[in-house]
Amino acid sequence: MATKRFAVIGLGKFGFHVAKSLFEEGHEVVAIDLDRKLIREIDPYCTEAIVMDATDKESLLALGLNEMDSVIVSAGEKISNSILICLHLNEIGVKKILAKAMDDDHEKILKKVGATEVIRPEMAMAIRIAKGLSTPNILDFIPLAEDYNLIQVEPPRAFIGKTLKNLDLRARYHVNIIAIKEFIPENFILAPSAEFVIKDSDLLIILGKSEDVRRIKELK
Repeated sequence: MATKRFAVIGLGKFGFHVAKSLFEEGHEVVAIDLDRKLIREIDPYCTEAIVMDATDKESLLALGLNEMDSVIVSAGEKISNSILICLHLNEIGVKKILAKAMDDDHEKILKKVGATEVIRPEMAMAIRIAKGLSTPNILDFIPLAEDYNLIQVEPPRAFIGKTLKNLDLRARYHVNIIAIKEFIPENFILAPSAEFVIKDSDLLIILGKSEDVRRIKELK
């Protein structure tokens, strides 16, 4: 997997874990926040940690963020800050801006000022939990031919951000991903292509021998 360059602006719980996860996947990550304590905490888990007021356009411009593959904006509870940051990022030429929204109106405004994708983590998790509770999960354990199982699992952390081709699960674990449930956007993919990139919001439907399937379930 090719190394990409990301910037994460705002290091609350969401921003912190996004930055850390991207860094652990082998990407270059610039973490930005005005809070020195948060910068110290993220420093071991990023390429560069910067104390900065991200609402200042000239400061953003000086960082060369327009060269990043993506910039993630998670600017906390103050909605005006995230709106202003997205506006500045759009004006300085950042091509892909992912922004965390607090509500529907916030989402609409972020899109109007330049966010290319808006993230609603709480809503996504709520939908996922509701679907899990309301729909009988017959795929959790379906006995097939002797010693074979079909299961539904959340992707292990090491799978996230990788293509099925990169993972090569048939060779490494002797299992097959026969389908994937996407929740953002809601979709069901039967026999996904080798170029499909796994997201943390996906559910994997895996077929394999009991022992091999158990190894997948035990991955973190």
